[in-house]
Amino acid sequence: MNKQQLAAKIWESANKMRSKIEANEYKDYILGFIFYKFLSETEIARLRAEDWGAEDLKGLDENDAETVQYVRDLCGYFISYNNLFSTWIASQGDFTIADVRDALSAFERNIDPARKRVFVGIFDTLQTGLSKLGTDEKSRSKAVRDLIYLIKDIPMDSRQDYDTLGFIYEYLISNFASNAGKKAGEFYTPSEVSQLMSEIVAWHLAGREEINIYDPTSGSGSLLIHIGQAVARRNGNPNDIKYYAQELKENTYNLTRMNLVMRGILPDNIVARNGDTLKSDWPWFDTDETKDETYEPLFVDAVVSNPPYSQNWEPPEAGEDIRFEYGIAPKSKADYAFLLHDLYHLRDDGIMAIVLPHGVLFRGGAEEVIRKYIVKDLNRLDAVIGLAPNLFHGTSIPVCLLVLKSKRNGNSGNVLFIDASKEFKPGKNQNTLEDAHIQKIVEAYKNRADVDKFAHVADMAEIEANGWNLNIPRYVDTFEEEEPVDLAAVRADLKRIGVEKQAAVDKVESMLSQLGL
Repeated sequence: MNKQQLAAKIWESANKMRSKIEANEYKDYILGFIFYKFLSETEIARLRAEDWGAEDLKGLDENDAETVQYVRDLCGYFISYNNLFSTWIASQGDFTIADVRDALSAFERNIDPARKRVFVGIFDTLQTGLSKLGTDEKSRSKAVRDLIYLIKDIPMDSRQDYDTLGFIYEYLISNFASNAGKKAGEFYTPSEVSQLMSEIVAWHLAGREEINIYDPTSGSGSLLIHIGQAVARRNGNPNDIKYYAQELKENTYNLTRMNLVMRGILPDNIVARNGDTLKSDWPWFDTDETKDETYEPLFVDAVVSNPPYSQNWEPPEAGEDIRFEYGIAPKSKADYAFLLHDLYHLRDDGIMAIVLPHGVLFRGGAEEVIRKYIVKDLNRLDAVIGLAPNLFHGTSIPVCLLVLKSKRNGNSGNVLFIDASKEFKPGKNQNTLEDAHIQKIVEAYKNRADVDKFAHVADMAEIEANGWNLNIPRYVDTFEEEEPVDLAAVRADLKRIGVEKQAAVDKVESMLSQLGL
């Protein structure tokens, strides 16, 4: 069974097993168990690499402080023999939901202090949600057994298996997003959109050795992972990439951490934070320290984000927050607040890519002031890419991808507009971007030249003439002339149809007359 078939099998069974549980919730349970299996088998693999045999593994006991410390130093956490995923499987009918609760509590107790920011609380969503898996302990135990048996065949014990594990994890997240309705946008950016963004960002970062990337609305972490993979393909060592992630919702923040760890990313390269990006800027403040003592602004090579669209927010007073020194987004639409936040965290040679609704291109008021400042005074806007409608889970609206750079070098003084609204494969519930569509968009971005009905490079004079309105149809003319209508032929067709219709009526009336009706 290949990875596609295995993923489809797991999804089909999981979707049936969730019964009345919302897809948005059930994903946290199955993905949480997959992550626990990963940690359990990773521990076994690392110990076997240290020449531990089957009998040695049975000695994994929480009461053995020396062994616990040894494993924590090796893995960043400790799982006892009784709590290993493989032990759960071997116990079969004797395994209960109480075993899961005990194991998750033990995991939390035995995290290496140096890795707390990666692992602490990572199973909180799973732990608190176990009660929803049934009406009593017996039904919950059966549901848990069904879940662990369902995922037991997912391989995850070597670098090659990370691809299969990652594929299945992404497949499940995507399918849960399809079933989660409007809530899906909270945790998932479609992989093909992530791929498009990653190709653009990786092209800009080519040749750099140590790279920091940041997603301030990280969701499941898939967008960050796509960026990292694309950068690693170009630059070589994946361990030279550091990932910064911030997410508002705790269960989604846990998904971010799980996803990053399972892709083989070193824990030391993962810096994740559960917080409100607009209210609480990136720097990590410990509860017993003040902002003045711990503040160190974060500046990175790339910021990527797919924030919630046009949401309400509580803006600060003018001059209160340095991130918004170029303007304050309106209370009813935080789109430019996210954009300015991302822009603030760029290094001098950094790049950012953000997905936003088309309204940011032309709305007036405070947004127009910010837009003009970014385009004219800062000269940071590099490209505006209009995408097809219905690409994202939870919304059918078309969106745009904005690319901004700290330094634009040879592209200074112009903006590239790409109308990719017709680049998609139609789907029953959702449209998708195929490789050919992505390649066409990326090539247009790299070449930065006019392409009839697809791309246009506009200088500042042209943009100013449009009143700093960035609506793509003002710059890319996609109008298709229709073939002239042959009025004489139309009249002839209408006359012929009329004659044929009258002949048919006459024939029916003649038949009715013969029947005496």
